[in-house]
This record gives sequence, structure tokens and C-alpha cells, in this order.
Amino acid sequence: MTPLLSIRLFLPLWMLTCIASAAEPWSLGEALGTPDWLKLSGEQRTRYETQDDQFRAGRTGSDQVLALRTSLQAEVTLSKFHWVTELTDSRTYLSDSGSALDTTSVNALEVLQTYLEFNLGPLGQGQHHLRIGRETLDLGNRRLLARNAYRNTINAFTGLDWRWETDSGAFVRALWFLPNQRQPDDNTSLLDNDIAFDDQDFDLQLWALYASTPLPWDRATLELYFFGLHEQGADTRHRQLYTPGLRLFRLPNKRNFDFEWESVYQFGNSRSTLNGADLDHRAHFHHLGLGYSFDLPWSPNLRLSYDYASGDRRPGDGHNQRFDTLYGARRFEYGPTGSYGLIARSNLSSPEIRLSLKPASKVEFMIAHRGIWLAAARDSWTSAGVRDASGQSGRYVGQQLEARLRWDVLPGNLRLEIGLAQLFPGSYLERAPNGNPADTTYGYSEITWRF
Repeated sequence: MTPLLSIRLFLPLWMLTCIASAAEPWSLGEALGTPDWLKLSGEQRTRYETQDDQFRAGRTGSDQVLALRTSLQAEVTLSKFHWVTELTDSRTYLSDSGSALDTTSVNALEVLQTYLEFNLGPLGQGQHHLRIGRETLDLGNRRLLARNAYRNTINAFTGLDWRWETDSGAFVRALWFLPNQRQPDDNTSLLDNDIAFDDQDFDLQLWALYASTPLPWDRATLELYFFGLHEQGADTRHRQLYTPGLRLFRLPNKRNFDFEWESVYQFGNSRSTLNGADLDHRAHFHHLGLGYSFDLPWSPNLRLSYDYASGDRRPGDGHNQRFDTLYGARRFEYGPTGSYGLIARSNLSSPEIRLSLKPASKVEFMIAHRGIWLAAARDSWTSAGVRDASGQSGRYVGQQLEARLRWDVLPGNLRLEIGLAQLFPGSYLERAPNGNPADTTYGYSEITWRF
């Protein structure tokens, strides 16, 4: 065991002795006696993942990974500005050359955030702020732009972020970023957890306009947005994408229905393969969800939802209809990612039923069943690399059963989580030329320390 790994694994044991008897969450800044204008915090998460059998094309056997993610953050708050710097270190162990390993798993020792936020004062009926530098962020329900929670590495962006907000909760946000491109990205370096700082350049740019306003309905909100992504250079998909959309939702509350509707349209140009021909891009995505929170023991919430993300219906016709989720997250509705990552927001038609329970004040349980179909039979199931260009294998990929248990052992400091996902393969995986019709079982256990 390396010295760094030893420190990362055993430091939380020392922390536990410090916080076990505390009434309030233990804070690194308070323990060090930092002044009010300086806040120090951090997080260490250790997760073990195991998977029996493979759904990905060309892969066989089982896999395992020990994923460690550690972050340290410093914040300075003065009257007119706010400065944040966050260091992160994402590594994996137990992986080998046959593991599904890429930059979503490994990004050793990186400056994840460093930005200045200026309070620019009143503007009309609200206040406005400007951030300059590198940051992470969530927009809306995180389907197009997110700070990754489950994934071992986190998306970051360098640029400008302007926000105007009112006391009522309405806001407008304008962003222009150079997305960080994680380094290194070759398999050998990733297996060795090599350190190479991320980069960004003007060949990849992202901008967005985002507006949100509360509605007269109880706890209902409307969001409108428009994204632009511009990608150039060799060995890229040369994406020039414009993505407008809207989201209407109502938050859960006991003895009430909650709902969510999000629809997105996408147009521009893209390539279906690296260095291929530029194609006319026309795609769309839709999410519908309806839930009810019962006023019963364990606070059950039952939710039905449906997701549709278009696929490329007729490959080779000069058009690309496959939806691109940009920098969105997917674990919160499609199941675990990490070394699993069964479902992507692309070429997908998928209903789900989900039950969430709270058996105790510190315990949450969720179980979900999701059916998986392709939206376009001739396009690939992107997360597995399986494709039947003739479309004769049908669309039924299979079913996923997922369960998750979270226990906040020491709220604000220590959380334990375990989860399980099972794929029951459908006829598409059995018939497709490179299909892998395996009953894939994925499980994980993790411990998260916040301080």
C-alpha cells in the first residue's frame, strides 16, 4: 500500500474519534480556529465497486475497482468579493487493462476550482454577481450541465459566470466557458494514476443563458434555457450545437402530487465519428415525471417517469438525430455510473417506477425498476457500443432493477451508502451482431467523510 493511499484510508478513522461525541458536525475550519472570513472544508469518499459479467461489446468476465476521491476547499468572503479554491484528487485501484477505465474515473491531483465572485450590487429589482475563473456548477435538474456527484471525476469550466437574482427566487444566469479537458487520457497513465494538469483552449467553448422563475402554483417553477457548444480541431466530433429547452416542475410535499416536465430541442452540426463528415444535427429529449408523497410512516414517495432521447434513425443519410447530453449527469435517474454506466441520455426510450422511503430520520431507501428500449433501432446503444445497422435486432435492450440505501451515521460528517443494479438483457442484446446478452450484476459500497 502506497503512503498516499494509507493516509487517505486511515485519516477518516482519526476524524471519527474527533467527531463521534460532538453535538454539531465537526468542521476543519472550526478545529483550526480560522477567522470568520476564511472557511476550510473537505471531503473524502472511498467506494468499492464490483461487477459480474459485462454488457459492453467485446468485453467478458467480471471487474472491480476501488475509487477514491478527496477534495480540500478554501473560501475567503469579504464585503464585495468571494474567493474559492478547491483541490481534488480522483484515483482508482484494483483496475486492470480490461477495466472500463477513462477520465471519468481518474484525474489525479487537480485544481478543480479557483475563481473570484464579485458582488456588483443592485440591478433593477435584484442583485447581480460575476464569477471569473474555473468553477463547477449545477443548472436545473443537471441533465445538461452538472457537478458530478457519483462519478469519481468532476466536470469543471473556466470562464465567466454572471447571475442576477431577486428576493422571490427568480434568477437569470449567463455563462461563457472553456470546458476543462481532463489529462492524462491514455489507458496506461490512467492505470498508474499519473498526474497531468487539465487544459482548456478556444477549440472547445460552451455558453448558456438560463432563467428561472417561481409560478403562482404552490412550489412550482418554470425554467427556460439556451446552450451553445462549439468544438473544432482534429480528432473531435466537430460539434456546433444549439440546445434550447424548458423545464416545469413542482417539488414533493406530503399529501401532494409533484411533477416534472422537461423538453429539449437540439440543432446545428456534428459528426457521428471522429474526423467523419459534418452532418446536419436535429435531435430532441423529453422527460415526464409524476409522483405522490404519502403522509404515512416512512414517508413513501411513489414516482412514475418516462425519458425519451432521440437516436439516429437512418445512418448515412447526412443527418444526425442522436441527442447529445453535453455535460449533464445521469446517475440520479438512470442508475449508478462509475464502472457500470448502463444507461445514457442518448437513443433511449425508457419508463421507470420508483419508490423512495425514509425508515428513520437518518436513513433513506430507494428501489426502482426501469425498462430500456432504443429510440432508433439502427443507431447504437451508446453506453455498450452495441449496434445493428440493419435494425433487424429490434429495440428492446432489457430491464434494470436498482436499489440503494443511505445512512447518515453522523449527519454532516459521515455517510454510508450501498447499492445494487441488475440488468436483465432483452432481445436486442441477444440478436445484435456484437451484442453481449449477460445478466450483469453491479454492486457498490461507499463511505463519505465531510469535514
